[in-house]
Amino acid sequence: MKTNMGRWDKVLRFLVAVAVALLVYYDVLQGPWAYILIAVAVVFFLTSLTGFCPLYGLLGINSIKRRK
Repeated sequence: MKTNMGRWDKVLRFLVAVAVALLVYYDVLQGPWAYILIAVAVVFFLTSLTGFCPLYGLLGINSIKRRK
């Protein structure tokens, strides 16, 4: 599994995952939206740790900067 996410992509996904977790923890998000966003946050967290996004792989996207 090759990495296809750059540094800023990983950082942004991690921050979004933490923000969603905090919003659910402090009951700002409730109900079905909370469950949907927690699922998205878990996926964002895992992809930020591994550096690989399956959707990027399917679409042929690579956010890693190429060295000249």
